Amino acid sequence: MTALERVRRAYARIAAVDRPEVWIDLRPQPAAEAEAAAVDARVAAGERLPLAGTVCAVKGNIDVAGLPTTAGCPAYAYRPERDAPVVARLRAAGAVVLGTTNLDQFATGLVGTRSPYGAVRGAVDPGRISGGSSSGSAVAVALDLVDLALGTDTAGSGRVPAALNGVVGLKPTPGLVPTTGVVPACASLDCVSVFARTVEQAEAALRLIADPGAPPPARRPGPWRLAVPAVDRLGGLANGWAEAFTAAADRFTAAGAELRELDLTPFDTAAAMLYEGAFVAERYAAVGEFVAAAAERGDLGLDPVVAGIVRAAGDVPAHRLYADLAELDRLRALALAELGDADALLLPTTTWHPTFAEVAADPVGSNARLGRFTNSANLLGLCALAVPAGSVAGLPFGVMLVGPARTEERLGALARLLTAPPVRLAVFGAHLTGQPLNGQLTALGGRFVSEVRTAPGYRLYALDTVPPKPGLVRVEGDGAAVAGELWELPAAGLGGLLAGLPHPMALGPVDLADGSRAPGFLCEPAALTGAADITAAGSWLAHLDRCP
Repeated sequence: MTALERVRRAYARIAAVDRPEVWIDLRPQPAAEAEAAAVDARVAAGERLPLAGTVCAVKGNIDVAGLPTTAGCPAYAYRPERDAPVVARLRAAGAVVLGTTNLDQFATGLVGTRSPYGAVRGAVDPGRISGGSSSGSAVAVALDLVDLALGTDTAGSGRVPAALNGVVGLKPTPGLVPTTGVVPACASLDCVSVFARTVEQAEAALRLIADPGAPPPARRPGPWRLAVPAVDRLGGLANGWAEAFTAAADRFTAAGAELRELDLTPFDTAAAMLYEGAFVAERYAAVGEFVAAAAERGDLGLDPVVAGIVRAAGDVPAHRLYADLAELDRLRALALAELGDADALLLPTTTWHPTFAEVAADPVGSNARLGRFTNSANLLGLCALAVPAGSVAGLPFGVMLVGPARTEERLGALARLLTAPPVRLAVFGAHLTGQPLNGQLTALGGRFVSEVRTAPGYRLYALDTVPPKPGLVRVEGDGAAVAGELWELPAAGLGGLLAGLPHPMALGPVDLADGSRAPGFLCEPAALTGAADITAAGSWLAHLDRCP
């Protein structure tokens, strides 16, 4: 698809979806089309543009040349002369920016409701919040209005809305991506984050916007290692979320990762310091004088919750900040010791998905619940990746991988164990339900799908093995249909199963009676010497029933 075609499709989708609260400023379509045509011309001239044909959105606290930067407050708006570096790098790679997106004012909040431009509704259930502060960016990706979106993430703003809307949210290591041209929330902690529908898209965008830097720390050889808190230490999760988290952890185990328990206490304690400690004073340093002056003149564009947080932050004494910095150093050492040699910490991204009424009833408490697992990452200097992990009661459920500094690539590899689509496997012998090797499938996260039959063209033999198993072979001519089962496995699980497959078994394509094809267990023809042909039984289980 050309860049121009993609832009036209995007504007048609924006009109069809009709979610005006997603945007603060949407560019006129002719302007975006002109930029797209220029991208197509560059590609036609032989220029390599990795994001050609991609459209993106930018959170309203990041500078986009030609559009006002509002940070969610109309009275604060200014018109930047140039793009923020992160925006310029995406455009240089061929992406077309469609506009700036709505946010919790001054990036203060995780709810997506604190904006004079309107509360951003959830992508799946419009009666629930979208999450914030990068609300518009997350929903723009979730509703397929854009391919990529930039957000910011200080306390979880790039991860909570990703989880609540079923998309990927990549928060890099603090300092990896430049924040020049970004209205600060807490300048020492702010990160520019990426929203995408796949891990691969998010990683590609991050490679383009990140500054070059030191290589990631080396990892000890061996299987992937995940630190996971005990589920009973994750109190306060919404109904069904603990079970969904356990299922996600089990999928990592099935894919070959090693899981060990971790004490979450230093992470929880650090998370609480972000708003309850002195670090909130940096929000006053960013926009406090503006908020105070606007409040004095009765500016109706100020969100009252945001204004209250920012103004109170100006009362934090300096001595408390220094005490908190020392305490944070202690907590960081404890947290990294708990993480140990694990490649990542696995957590639910957030704790619940509230309705608008629930947030309105307790705006500060609701926000605190949403950030319980995300608040600590930047304080501790960690990177994080939020990925979809299924649904609960029809709403998206997500988990988060948190890793040491500059291990974004490692987190992406781990996430693919969870997000890779399952593969089908046809079985006809000892891996059938109730048979001796069926536990190999269930241990790898396998799921029974249905009973199946092969297309007519196979023969079945009883092999002399321990445990007894059949050999299925494709033949020319005198073949028959053989009954078996169809299973689904995580892709990594199938690879592990194949690695341990004993001779003379092999994995190959099996034609099924419904005209489809699936990988299945076959037998090398050389192993059939002396084996009894049991095709007439119709299946391995029927043959076993006939045996004395």
